[in-house]
Amino acid sequence: MGPSISRRTMLKAAGVLGAAGALGLAGPASIAAQATPAQPRRRRVLRLAHLTDLHIQAERQAYEGVVSCLHHVQSQEDKPDLILTGGDLIMDALATGRNRVKAQWDLLTKALKSECSIPIEHCLGNHDIWGWHKGKSGTTGNEEQWGKRWALDLLGLPGPYRSFDRAGWHFVVLDSVHPDGDDATGKYIGKLDEAQHEWLAADLAAVPATTPVLILSHIPILTVTPLVGGQDKDRRDWRVPAALMLTDWRRLHKLFQKHPNVKLALSGHMHLHDRVEYGGVTYICDGAVCGNWWKGRHIDCDEGYGLVDLYDDGTFEHRYVTYGWKAR
Repeated sequence: MGPSISRRTMLKAAGVLGAAGALGLAGPASIAAQATPAQPRRRRVLRLAHLTDLHIQAERQAYEGVVSCLHHVQSQEDKPDLILTGGDLIMDALATGRNRVKAQWDLLTKALKSECSIPIEHCLGNHDIWGWHKGKSGTTGNEEQWGKRWALDLLGLPGPYRSFDRAGWHFVVLDSVHPDGDDATGKYIGKLDEAQHEWLAADLAAVPATTPVLILSHIPILTVTPLVGGQDKDRRDWRVPAALMLTDWRRLHKLFQKHPNVKLALSGHMHLHDRVEYGGVTYICDGAVCGNWWKGRHIDCDEGYGLVDLYDDGTFEHRYVTYGWKAR
């Protein structure tokens, strides 16, 4: 075509461009104009380490193992701001005499005082409770430190359950271990008592709907790990023991459905790692710092801890971290 363009050609070209724009085939300038606004970037507000089932004792170099784990946490290039412990801090107080229980708590106190510079929030496990098995512990139940009292006093906790706020998140620490009958044999059941249920409902109701919530318990609220710990044989049905998962989990589920800001529930107890997504809540059971009670890995899970990043929009990221411990 020559240097001049006819009026008819120009009109035809304009018509083609108009049709292209209507069909979404316009050039880069039109595409840029139609692009959706950029979403605001989320901001990490807290990194925490979830250390559960330490089971510290004098044997099997458990003290050195706990120290190794603490050093691994603190040597992270992106160091955590907070440590949550998930219970079973000592090897056992449930069926153990006073002197050995004291020796275990002394080891834990020494490790945390001399080898850890990160703030810690504790949760109690079944092995942290003194003397429920009266026969093996040699207790009567009338001792001043009997039951959960010893652990609460030593750890400086106001009670077996509580809540607190940190970095825009609301944390709820549950007391998930309760006696199963009055036979003094140390049997326990995973649940909340009625007073705690009422407290939890009131606590969550007082939290603004825009504030994300993290739940911490020793015994899992919901988990699949009890299904992988039994004997390898065909089964006609499956049974989850009452000591391995909260028996009142459905009641808690219904409560959480009223509060969609409940985002994450962390637990331990099983020495195995899993992740269950149900009803808008993520339930994560982290493996044990001690593995198989300091005898090596437990089934499919090596010694380790959870590393969790919490964000200002209520989202989170979690990964299970092994710290390279070898049973000795």
